[in-house]
Amino acid sequence: MFTAANIVIAVIALLHLWFLILEMFLWTKPSGRRAFGTTAAFAEQSKALAANQGLYNGFLAAGLAWGLCLGAAGFYVKVFFLTCVLVAGIFGGLTASRKVLWIQALPAAIGLILVHLA
Repeated sequence: MFTAANIVIAVIALLHLWFLILEMFLWTKPSGRRAFGTTAAFAEQSKALAANQGLYNGFLAAGLAWGLCLGAAGFYVKVFFLTCVLVAGIFGGLTASRKVLWIQALPAAIGLILVHLA
């Protein structure tokens, strides 16, 4: 169970690293606009906000990676950052897009369950 939990956490960390790249560097590019369904005008007007959001996603990825590096001693670090991802995913699912519930909140919930079972 420990290995399964760590695999899920690693995938979530990589997802948040990808979100950082999308929001900080690709937001105004066609791939970024396509990922978030935005127009060129909206992307240009909101790029500073998106970059800020991307930075926060990077912090979540770094925290999850930190927890992984600590191994079994990283239990509380993993729980804290998975909980942050879960709360952000629920909030995003309620305020931005239901898709966020499946992409962000559900994996975090699965990770939390696996960490507690490990």
